[in-house]
Amino acid sequence: MTAPTTSKAPRRSLIAIVGAAAAAVLMVLVPQNEGTVYKTYRDLGGVLTYCTGATEDAQWGKTYTPQQCADQLDKDLASHADGISKCVPMDKLTPGQRVAFVDTAYNIGVSAFCGSSMARKANAGDMAGACAALSLWVNVNGKPVKGLVNRRAVARAFCEGKRPV
Repeated sequence: MTAPTTSKAPRRSLIAIVGAAAAAVLMVLVPQNEGTVYKTYRDLGGVLTYCTGATEDAQWGKTYTPQQCADQLDKDLASHADGISKCVPMDKLTPGQRVAFVDTAYNIGVSAFCGSSMARKANAGDMAGACAALSLWVNVNGKPVKGLVNRRAVARAFCEGKRPV
């Protein structure tokens, strides 16, 4: 007897999608950028959030363990990396560009990233323009947020190869 088949492919790991070096940087950088909160809260945009910026299936008042948050981060980063790999091929990017784009997609969402000038420029081979476009994503509710300005500056430095991966 064979196991039942499912239409869902197995989840690829973050390392398989972005490479070991970029994955290692992301596992440090994203928690620095997001912070980790073990109970649900509303972020600056009013989105129900938990752990290290997770939003999927968020439940108000729920408390999470450090291990649950670490597992969620690993799952979420892999999901976001996989999502953007469908609109910008990872094999065309440097490890630093992978870090910059996955960190940004983790913050703004895969669909926003894939519909952005960052993705369009990257796919057109204009990596300087794609990296520069990171700096456009610094607003919440139409107003610039210092933390996002700083986060995008770090992402841009990775994207432009000014921070080693």
